[in-house]
Amino acid sequence: MNQAICHKIISICNNKIEKKGENVGLSFYAFFANTNDNPELLMEVANWWIMKHQLNHFEKAVKIRMMVKKELV
Repeated sequence: MNQAICHKIISICNNKIEKKGENVGLSFYAFFANTNDNPELLMEVANWWIMKHQLNHFEKAVKIRMMVKKELV
């Protein structure tokens, strides 16, 4: 995934964890508006989430944050 979406995902995970605690779960839809204004990016994240890592629909934000941070290395 590109760096911009990685940073956005980390930021959203941080916000959710701060507000709702370490057990908060989210889906990849949490990183997008309710409009389909960037289908290529949506598919890129969906592919990373579903095909590459075979994650469940909802996953812990702390887990996603850790995984995305590894993408930035």
